[in-house]
Amino acid sequence: MRLRVEFTTEPFDLDEAPAHALVAREVVEAADLDSVDVGPFGNTVEGRADSVLGAVDALLRRSLEAGATRVSLQVNVVGEGE
Repeated sequence: MRLRVEFTTEPFDLDEAPAHALVAREVVEAADLDSVDVGPFGNTVEGRADSVLGAVDALLRRSLEAGATRVSLQVNVVGEGE
């Protein structure tokens, strides 16, 4: 199974990326994912279910530890098979 996750971390700061946003970016860029798209208002990652779910676990734990007060995410199944 393949998954696509769209996520944001808050609070927002348009002047400078907050620590939690930098940590979230670090987590997804280091993960074994097929695609990573990081932007100022939303982020998207895609890959095998086990890799995506592992990245989401690390993303939640580390971004909350780094000061995120809210993490919004949406998970979609985008394909079958590995």
